[in-house]
Amino acid sequence: MITREEALLLMGTNAPKPHQRIISRLLGHLSYRYYIEGSLQLEPLPETMLDESQTSATPDIILYDNVLEQTPAIIEITHTNGVLNDLKKVRRLIDETEYGIQEGFVYDYKRNEWHKYRRGVGDILDKPSFCEAINMDLATLL
Repeated sequence: MITREEALLLMGTNAPKPHQRIISRLLGHLSYRYYIEGSLQLEPLPETMLDESQTSATPDIILYDNVLEQTPAIIEITHTNGVLNDLKKVRRLIDETEYGIQEGFVYDYKRNEWHKYRRGVGDILDKPSFCEAINMDLATLL
């Protein structure tokens, strides 16, 4: 069971313009590669439920495998004060759920810093913006 605070973090809205701007830029680049070029195998989706059969977390961006019906990667966008909470959320979703998430990213748009967490490995300090699921450095899209 999750606490009230955890529920609010999972369901709360964080939508200031800089936050939405980063989501838009990432989605624009990723969507072009998926829908137009066909060079990306995972579909980028904004604010999408991880489990459509029940109330579930909705990361800022998911990279979804339509064949396996899994989400190998998630991305959270935040500012400096929200990094620790979003890292906690990403770690919990990777370690304590069965959505198929292998790697999670948290981007601090105020400091221009990426954080990465990988299932079975933990925090990734070397190239924290590199997404193995799509073989791409997410930082190059901003």
